[in-house]
Amino acid sequence: MATSDLLTLLSIGVVQLLAVISPGPSFLITARTAVAQSRLDGIKVALGLGTGTVIWATATLFGLITVFHAVPALFVAMKFAGAMFLLYIAYNIFRHAAEPLKVEGGAALRGSPYVKGLLTQISNPKVAVFFGSIFIAMLPAQVPLWMTLALIAIVSFNEVWWYSVVALFFASGPVRSFYLGAKVWIDRVTGLFLGALGLRLLWSAGDVL
Repeated sequence: MATSDLLTLLSIGVVQLLAVISPGPSFLITARTAVAQSRLDGIKVALGLGTGTVIWATATLFGLITVFHAVPALFVAMKFAGAMFLLYIAYNIFRHAAEPLKVEGGAALRGSPYVKGLLTQISNPKVAVFFGSIFIAMLPAQVPLWMTLALIAIVSFNEVWWYSVVALFFASGPVRSFYLGAKVWIDRVTGLFLGALGLRLLWSAGDVL
């Protein structure tokens, strides 16, 4: 287990956590469930989101590893593509940072909150594209099995623990108001971080040639 592999795992975990913390559809469904129903139902949504993350991350990782083994020449090209998409995500997050989110007013969920969380995640292709981008841009061409399993565990854990926190604390009006008030700065910091990462990865991809 090389130090560089551990740093790669840490880097991907931090990048994905920033994306998770940045408010979006998953935040809305979790917070609205906790507000309209109960904190426990909100946690069930978080578990569903985490399960969806396991599915997307597993499919993305093993799909990419298969492609890299079959056509090694695609690795550099896909590195460029992944870095460019990170820049695109960073631009959009920063651009829409000032747009408010409405937690109140959402309809109560019908059926299992866990299933709703799962369906929310697996029906969102942007999750797969994001994973593909950061995995392509930051992983080595040869990814050992232990690293693949560790990545799946890390990104899934990030999803579950953060949205469990959302479910537990965002039913409280003051906490929710503070977070939503800080949304613009959260999104701007996330956008700048992802943009800087995309530029660095774009530069390093060119060095591979």
